[in-house]
Amino acid sequence: MKKTQATILVIDDQEDILFAAKLLLKKHFETIITLQDPRQIIKLLTQEKVDVVLLDMNYRIGFEDGKEGLYFLKEVKKLSPKTVVILMTAFGKIETAVEGLKIGAEDYILKPWDNEKLLLSVKLAVDLSRKKTKKEQQPFSEELFFTGNAVEIIKAYSLAQKVSKTDANVLILGANGTGKMVMAQYIHQNSLRNEQPFVHVDLGSLSEHIFESELFGYAKGAFTDAKTDTPGRFETAQNGTIFLDEIGNVPLHLQSKLLQVIQTKTVTRLGESTPRKLNVRIITATNLNLKKEIDTKNFREDLYYRINTMEIKLPSLSERKEDIISLAEFLLKKMMKKYERISITFSEHALEKMQHHPWKGNIREMENRIERAIILCENNTITVEDLDLMGTPLNELIQDEMQLSEIEKITIEKVLQKNDFNISKAAEDLGLSRASLYRRMDKYGIENMNS
Repeated sequence: MKKTQATILVIDDQEDILFAAKLLLKKHFETIITLQDPRQIIKLLTQEKVDVVLLDMNYRIGFEDGKEGLYFLKEVKKLSPKTVVILMTAFGKIETAVEGLKIGAEDYILKPWDNEKLLLSVKLAVDLSRKKTKKEQQPFSEELFFTGNAVEIIKAYSLAQKVSKTDANVLILGANGTGKMVMAQYIHQNSLRNEQPFVHVDLGSLSEHIFESELFGYAKGAFTDAKTDTPGRFETAQNGTIFLDEIGNVPLHLQSKLLQVIQTKTVTRLGESTPRKLNVRIITATNLNLKKEIDTKNFREDLYYRINTMEIKLPSLSERKEDIISLAEFLLKKMMKKYERISITFSEHALEKMQHHPWKGNIREMENRIERAIILCENNTITVEDLDLMGTPLNELIQDEMQLSEIEKITIEKVLQKNDFNISKAAEDLGLSRASLYRRMDKYGIENMNS
C-alpha cells in the first residue's frame, strides 16, 4: 500500500498513546512525529512543515479541563495556519471540544479511539491541509486594514504610521474587540522589520507555571521533560516584533522578569546562566487602565514607562458610529473570501439594525456575527435573523446563557435544512468534513431526513 506524502504530529503525555498512534498511522502516512511535551510545538513548527496535528487536551495529572489543549491549539493556529488540528481527549468534555472547534480545530476524537474513524479523520484533515496549501498566500497589504472616518481611529492610525518606522516600544490601549492585535500587525508591517517574524503572545491565557519557559525558553534538563534546548517566544521573534497581548494581566511577581528582559535587551533560558542578546521590537496591549493598576500596586510603574514610549488608544465601536456600515461591508468581503462566496449583501433592515446595535463586543462581535450570517444566509442576502440582531434585551440575555453546544446544534440543523439534508453541501457550508458533520449529528440526535 502506497503511503500518503504527509507529516502527522501526535502530541500526548502518555507513551502508550503515542506508540499506538504511530503504529497505526505509519502504515498510511510518510512521516509520523510524536511529542510528549506540548511546549516543544513552537520549536518543531519552525523546523518542520506539519500537515496535521493530533493534540491531546490534558497534560498535567489532576487537570482535566482541557485548557492546556486549547492554549496549544491557539499556538499551532498562529504559528502554522495551514496545519489542521484534531483534538484528542479521554474525558469526553463536549463543551471544551466545541470551544476548540470554534477556536479553529477541525475535529475531535475520544480516547480510546476507533482505528477506522481515526484514520478517516486524519485522511480528511490531510486533504484539507492540501487545499489550504494550494491557495495563494494573500500578501499583507493595506487592504487587510480598515481605518474608517472617525476622528479617533484616524488619529490612532496616524500615530501608528509615524511610530512604525522607529523601534520605539508601543502600548496599545482599548476595550476587548477593538482591534489591538490588528493595530500591532499594522505597525509591524509598516516597519523596517516587516520581513522578520511577528510573534503574538496572549499573556492573559499563559499560566504562571509555564510563563518563563514559554517566553524565555529553557535548556535541556532544566526541569522534568525538558529533553532538548528550546528557545522562548522572545528568541523566536529575533530581529522582528513580539506582541505581548493583555500585559495588564501579568502577576506582579512575574512583571519584574519581563522588565529585566526589556531593560537589558537580553534573555536567559531556564537552566542557563549566560544571557542571550535580543534584537526585538516590543509592542504591548491591554484593556485595563494601567495608571489605576499602578495606584493599586497591581502593576509596576517602572515597567509601565518601559513599554509606553508611545501610547495608542483605540476607540470602541460605539464611539465611531459613522464607521459601522462601512466596517460591516469590509468584514463581509473578508468573510466572503474566506468561505469562497460571492454576491452576498446585507438587507436594508439588517443595515439599519447594525447601525443602532450597541456592539458591546466591538469589532470582534461584528466579525463573529457576520461570519455566522455568511453560513446561514439564504438567497445571498444577510437578514437581521442571520445576524441574530432581533434586538430585545430578553433575547440577548437568552443568547448569552445558551451553551455552546446548543448554539452549534441549532446552526447545524438550520444549515442541513437549507441544503435539504445534502450532507456534502451542508458540511461544505459549515467548514466541516462529512465525517465531522456525521459525528455532530449523532451527538445531537439529528436525524438525516434523506436516509
